[in-house]
Amino acid sequence: MRNGNILISGAGIGGPALAHWLVRAGRTVTVVEKAPALRPGGQAVDFKGETHLTVLTRMGILDDVRRLQTGGTDQEIVDARGRRIAILPGAFTGGDLEIRRGDLSRILYERTSSHCEYVFGDSITSLTDTPGGVHVTFERSAPRTFDLVVGADGIHSAVRRLAFGPETEFVRFLGYYYALAEVEKGLGEVPWMYNEPGRLVAAGGPKAPAFFVFASAAELDYDRYDTGRQKDLLARAYAGMGWRTPEVIDAVRRSGDVYLDSISQVRIDRYSAGRVVLLGDAAYGNTLGGFGTGLAVVGAYVLAGELAEAGGDHRAAFAAYERQMRAYARIAKNGNAGPFLAPATPARIRMRNWIFTYGFLLGLMLKMSDKFATDIALKDYAALTGRVQR
Repeated sequence: MRNGNILISGAGIGGPALAHWLVRAGRTVTVVEKAPALRPGGQAVDFKGETHLTVLTRMGILDDVRRLQTGGTDQEIVDARGRRIAILPGAFTGGDLEIRRGDLSRILYERTSSHCEYVFGDSITSLTDTPGGVHVTFERSAPRTFDLVVGADGIHSAVRRLAFGPETEFVRFLGYYYALAEVEKGLGEVPWMYNEPGRLVAAGGPKAPAFFVFASAAELDYDRYDTGRQKDLLARAYAGMGWRTPEVIDAVRRSGDVYLDSISQVRIDRYSAGRVVLLGDAAYGNTLGGFGTGLAVVGAYVLAGELAEAGGDHRAAFAAYERQMRAYARIAKNGNAGPFLAPATPARIRMRNWIFTYGFLLGLMLKMSDKFATDIALKDYAALTGRVQR
């Protein structure tokens, strides 16, 4: 089979979703992941509209996702005395279907692990694109050659850095950071969020991790794999903040894990270079934009479908994939969730809260979100679905 041996970097969402389709089309797939295992828990991710649900249906996982959905619980917005001042509706944050990122990752892994090779605790260190394939070296494993390489390794993609250039050329810092931490219960039966200018903290409820968004005048210098350093930075950013913030920070100190990252946006003028192609956040990421998971899952379907339709001709397939996804992913090119989640002034915090107080404003935002989520003519790839292409 032409270009039948494919390496995917990243075992989050986009990578295993692509592996699912490639295996179905008869490809041999290896997935390499830097983390030692799948990450459990994590933030809730959501799917919106007919396009997302159609892809989940064609994958055969819609029922599994529904079984583990979190339900999009309403969240109270409180003042410094804990009084409710507005409600953040679950429909706003949860779309049509919400699930913890770790649960979705596990569903995809379980569907693919017996049909392809997963290598955890390893990462790509070099890519040499040749006429006959891509020679790949790894941090731990022996070198290998693959027909194609896919970078589905997130907004800080190593594949993009190796094949396209330094991250600074493609990733734009948007002036905010966010963090997630799995903490013990007891921070409130009902999920709540509290703002002071430039800062947000959210906690409570039975399932959601503690969540933080804060403004930063400059990018922070830290190792993304150094949990202790991330906890220190978070504590410093939230020093002096009121309501139950000190209690939440103490819980983070005791937690086993925390994830801190910038709110950033990927801007790149091409998704492929030779035999290497980017998928998901590596190509069209916009942190906390609300569309990342849907874009990754749809992108995986389109990329695998175009490879099958082109008979493995990667040049034709990559070009067709980019034509479709470039237009669909344009929502990720604009917008910054930071100022909305952590407004810079008390007046802007009040204005944000009004959106949830007045239903017509919220309705307009939800309609716009649905429009962007469905703005692609989803093809029926017979090699993937067995359906007759329209």
